[in-house]
Amino acid sequence: MVFQITVISGKGGTGKTTVTSSFAALADDAVVADCDVDAADMHLILSPDTFETNDFYGLKVAHINKELCTNCGLCADHCRFDAIDPHNVVDTFKCEGCAVCEYICPEDAVQMIDKKAGEYYCSNTRFGPMVHAKLGIGEEASGKLVSCVRRRASGLAEENGKDMIIIDGPPGTGCSVIAAITGVDLVLIVTEPTISGIHDLERVVSVARHFNIDVMVCINKYDINSELSDSITEYCKKNGISIAGKIPYDKVTVEAMVEGKTVVEYSDHKLSSQIRSIWDEVVSSVK
Repeated sequence: MVFQITVISGKGGTGKTTVTSSFAALADDAVVADCDVDAADMHLILSPDTFETNDFYGLKVAHINKELCTNCGLCADHCRFDAIDPHNVVDTFKCEGCAVCEYICPEDAVQMIDKKAGEYYCSNTRFGPMVHAKLGIGEEASGKLVSCVRRRASGLAEENGKDMIIIDGPPGTGCSVIAAITGVDLVLIVTEPTISGIHDLERVVSVARHFNIDVMVCINKYDINSELSDSITEYCKKNGISIAGKIPYDKVTVEAMVEGKTVVEYSDHKLSSQIRSIWDEVVSSVK
């Protein structure tokens, strides 16, 4: 059986990738999946050596066959996104793939075609296999790309006999987050003691529970505001959520990132021990 753990946060900048990369270092037999496809950064720490590249196609876009086109202008008139100019040239950045132009064309001159929107990769790292991706600038369908990354990660786990997939999820509560948590065994939410951190923690907890997924919480930089940390603890207690651990603010984290290392690799500092303790709590809850 392959266990899947997704680390997410209600907002960006809470330390989610810092925690996930340390988990990758601590895991004995795992595949890592970086599902923060809009702003992937796990590769900056794990230095992957890519051995497989796959094209990702998101939304379809319109293509006009000039040989069939009679310049009637119906496609441009009916396009709500102004993606077709008077010369019947399609602006693929404006095209939303709605296919109204294909439907309205009397000459069948318009066809919806696949548009490459990014790539996803399989790589080797010093901690084992990793699947990661890059969504093109301004492209959509990030949730679809996350699903591609997860499917390939499951394939790698099966091919390599791995029993765990550690997923670095995107921030927020959108479709890419839903794609990153659906069907996993546990969601670990990394939060921080700020007003926005608490607000977004509550939102992402509601998303995870909507899909009946077990949730744990890690409070990062808990000591920057003890009053708000206590509020998070009280919220978790009231809602039956286990706190996997608390991580203090420490410059060691920045020093490790500058060196391109995970925190637990960088030193045997107290911070490393606390992250190890959180990892133990997470593993014990899914196995």
